[in-house]
Amino acid sequence: MKAIVKKSVLQGAVRAIASKSHAHRVLIAAALADVDTMVICEETSDDILATINCLKALGAEITDIENGYNVRPIDMYNLGKHVEIDCNESGSTLRFLLPLISSLRGETVVNMKEGLAKRPIEPLRSELMKYGATISEEGQIPLVVNGMISNGEFTLPGNISSQYISGLLFVLPLLDGDSKIILTDTIESRSYITMTIEVLQLFKIEVEWEDNVISIRGNQQYKSPSEIYVEGDWSNISFWLAAGAFNPEEMSCRNLNFYSCQGDKRMLQIIMDFGVNIIYDSNNSLILEHCPMEGIDIDVADTPDLVPVIAVLASVAKGTTVIRNAGRLRLKESDRIESIATTLNALGADVVTTEDGMIINGVESLKGGEVDSFNDHRIVMMASIAAQVSDDVVIINNADAVNKSYRTFFEDFKSLGGIVKYSE
Repeated sequence: MKAIVKKSVLQGAVRAIASKSHAHRVLIAAALADVDTMVICEETSDDILATINCLKALGAEITDIENGYNVRPIDMYNLGKHVEIDCNESGSTLRFLLPLISSLRGETVVNMKEGLAKRPIEPLRSELMKYGATISEEGQIPLVVNGMISNGEFTLPGNISSQYISGLLFVLPLLDGDSKIILTDTIESRSYITMTIEVLQLFKIEVEWEDNVISIRGNQQYKSPSEIYVEGDWSNISFWLAAGAFNPEEMSCRNLNFYSCQGDKRMLQIIMDFGVNIIYDSNNSLILEHCPMEGIDIDVADTPDLVPVIAVLASVAKGTTVIRNAGRLRLKESDRIESIATTLNALGADVVTTEDGMIINGVESLKGGEVDSFNDHRIVMMASIAAQVSDDVVIINNADAVNKSYRTFFEDFKSLGGIVKYSE
């Protein structure tokens, strides 16, 4: 699908959709629980559906209910000797479930799209094999996994992917003995590990985290809280925050948990650092007031998913913005450092890439033009918001990549006054 986006004034109120990061974690925990859990999750995405479909293949009964799902847990003792799952393009699904299927007796065949197969699962794969799993070579489609792992001390770098750590955290409490996860190097995306631990605690799983060691007691039982609400997504609402920063009309964003451990909540501080005023309203809402913006110098080691939003703000902010410690973006759906720079430069920005980030010299406005999504949902959203400060239309090829995380993005865009047309 090709999206043709025209400059407009976005205004009004928009609701944050359900966080896919939170939804993945809640659904997996619910599938491992003792009894049914009602998961209130008012929106879905391709990635959330990938996790649901994999959990169903593993034996969970997940049925649609009003505003979410009812999850009847997996019968871990009666799983078949051969299971096939399909992670589609969801890196979270693959990395969260890889330790779980490595703990099962028998063979699990893991299907996925080619793009996901190119994303790394090392050193998680090696650690799982060290403790008893057999896993086919990285990059193979399908990936074939045979269990079962034992408890132990799992060593992982803290600066590659928090998803490896979260995946282990789901399964280690179920093993016969106690385990530890020892994190080497600097811990990045710490908030995502914290989110996993908070979800585990809601299901009465005990985890202790001190310095670089996470200790997990074995032989624990997930206990359902009966009902759990998936938070609004700070990652995706950040694009609307950027749109509010660009436009003279007020925009409000609602369904936000200001006490959330989602790391991308940091967008509030970042957007204020650019010079935008934010007014906190009642009922988990906020209002943005347009102000002139100035460039910033920012370390994004803990919030790499915010870089597309930061980059589009920086492209028209006065002065220079320096984005540092974003190296892990090269391992996303696209090499996101290059795809951000290529997209914004094609639209008239001045972006220079570095090994682990970029330098952006603000211009008065973008010119518009035709770009590709790089099959990356966040590039689609970034380019759409960039159209709001472009003199001509922005044409986005393969714009349906946005469905990976935000199926209703263009519907919400139009509800705020955005102008978009589609063609094949």
